[in-house]
Amino acid sequence: MFTSGFMRVRVEFPVSEVCIVAVLSFLHHREKTQPFEERFPYLRGRFGFVVPLDFIGSMSNRWSYGVAFGAVTPSVLHLFSESYTPFAVPNWAKAFVYLIGALEVGVAYMPFFACLSTPHRAFGGVLGLLYTLAWLIVRLWDIITCPGGEVLGDYEMLILQWPCFLCLVFLMGRFIYMVVKDVRIRLQLQNEQVEEEKLVQAHQFRYVQTLLRRPTERLVEKSWLRRKVYDWDPYFKFPNRMIGTAVISLIGLYMMTLLDYSISDYVFSKLVSLTDSLEETTHSLNETDNLFFTLLPYLKEFSHVAWNAWFATTLFASLTSVTYTFHVLACYRKHIKRLWVGEKSFLPQRFHKPSSAVSVAAITRYSGWQIAFTMWGYLIVHFVQFLFALLFAYLVVLPIQNGGFLPWLSYLAVLLLTIFIVIGLVVLQVLLVQIFFLQDKLSPEDPEKPLALNNRKAFHNFNYFFFFYNVIMGLSNCILRLLNSCIVGTWLVSRIDRTIMQRGYESMDPGYRTWIGMIMADHYHSNPVMVCFCHLLLKRTLERQTANAYSQFDNTDCPGGGRVRVRWLLFYTLLKNPKLILLRKRQSPVPQDPLTVAWVMTSMVKIA
Repeated sequence: MFTSGFMRVRVEFPVSEVCIVAVLSFLHHREKTQPFEERFPYLRGRFGFVVPLDFIGSMSNRWSYGVAFGAVTPSVLHLFSESYTPFAVPNWAKAFVYLIGALEVGVAYMPFFACLSTPHRAFGGVLGLLYTLAWLIVRLWDIITCPGGEVLGDYEMLILQWPCFLCLVFLMGRFIYMVVKDVRIRLQLQNEQVEEEKLVQAHQFRYVQTLLRRPTERLVEKSWLRRKVYDWDPYFKFPNRMIGTAVISLIGLYMMTLLDYSISDYVFSKLVSLTDSLEETTHSLNETDNLFFTLLPYLKEFSHVAWNAWFATTLFASLTSVTYTFHVLACYRKHIKRLWVGEKSFLPQRFHKPSSAVSVAAITRYSGWQIAFTMWGYLIVHFVQFLFALLFAYLVVLPIQNGGFLPWLSYLAVLLLTIFIVIGLVVLQVLLVQIFFLQDKLSPEDPEKPLALNNRKAFHNFNYFFFFYNVIMGLSNCILRLLNSCIVGTWLVSRIDRTIMQRGYESMDPGYRTWIGMIMADHYHSNPVMVCFCHLLLKRTLERQTANAYSQFDNTDCPGGGRVRVRWLLFYTLLKNPKLILLRKRQSPVPQDPLTVAWVMTSMVKIA
């Protein structure tokens, strides 16, 4: 049902989308003009670039952009299917079809972001309100005309798209607020707040101030929520890209969980009915001696167990994916703050200086890849948890139901005893080495013995006899290592901030390379110290350009006041840092000993 609505919208709305973007482009003035524009004075400097949103530096309207991404979510998830293609295409051309579909979705929803980011707040608010209202009416009409579906029943469209409706209603409220605020400012009923969004943010200034301030010795007591759940940082803000990615991932997980639940319910119910019909057919034919009849009860039991296991793990898989979505945000903040202080030890050595082009391109790839990794990761984690639930059912639940608790407990005791003996022999090797084959501590205060052999002959005999036993142990540990790698790799497949490859093979993980490139690009473009430094340089440059020659140092009485002030600051700096005297460049023809100069300066201060 949603597919047809989207097909109708994308045919009827392109004219309005292009018109809205063209009007906003006309209102935007370009700094550079072309010579041919002199012929058209009314169009001179018009039709500038319309930027939907800043993915790197902007921190304003972050949640408005995130809600706008939430309104885009149904169409983004629709790109995963091929139902939006009007005709069949060969396999080699599918990549171009996906690209055209993505561009089509981008054009369809560009007015949302362009109206939010335009500096003409009232005009952008009116256009955004009308466009959002049009989308809301079309989606409501789709739900009213075709409310049901084959998967979720009579109210499928409403169940799937109510988050999208909330996002559209929020956007309408945001656009109304933009219009009202701009009108109040024009009527001088409200003061206009000038925000320096192009270079520096307020929280970046506060972060730099905390670096320059002496740290307090008293530790701040944190609440249980900040200690156990999430410790928010007032000096850090997530960019629009991260918030939009998280919103689309959460709404996509909601939709995928509902579809997974409904489709699996239909599949398993058909499987149970199939086994029941096969059992009735077998009884009616009186063929109770064949192999199929003997396997039929196990097949029926498996269908019921698999059904219950799949539904039980649906909730855990969705909770795991939601937790991963928030955990990726926490890891982004942790990694960025480490890069701010110059710590790169958490990154592989080869990624300490990534390519500039690769890092910037990673910003464009990250959001789409993270959403796709989250969707596929949910299905993969769900399947892995389903396998564990089947193992638990067949190894614990069914044996207890069929044979009783005591026989199962005795079998478990024998199994655990075998495992404990194997682990005990491994621990015994460590204890024997610790007691007999290491030299004594060099000092009683040392935490452990030094790595130096003692009783070498006895150790060689010990090593010889345990050699054959460790061959058998190595086989079982090899299988255990393979299982652990498979389980951890599939469990963390949606965690793009962690690599699932071994050390030295991180470059084979494209998701992890995208993550590193993205955080490095954000680090270089949003480091608070560097941004504030550049802001001060630009501010100082503008002040020097606007100030006259006599007001540069606020000293109009003495024309040479600027030079005197600089010389005084130089003397004070050298007095506080005598080592800098040895590093100064010498231009005087008379040779002077820098140590003598430093001694004279220090003596003058002591006499004074």
